[in-house]
Amino acid sequence: MIRWVFVIFIGLIIFANLLPWLQKMGIGKLPGDLRFKLFGKIYTIPFASTILITLLVMLIAKVL
Repeated sequence: MIRWVFVIFIGLIIFANLLPWLQKMGIGKLPGDLRFKLFGKIYTIPFASTILITLLVMLIAKVL
């Protein structure tokens, strides 16, 4: 179980770094994504977008 928590954590870090580019495509603005401003900087926690991308990758992996 610790391995999955680690994988999800790494995925969230990668996704958060790619978020400015992905927001142009509409990803990162889903209802389950959290955005908050703290000390003048905007932080985003993309829960719903991460789940959506994970499901798409799983679907592609299952088909191939």
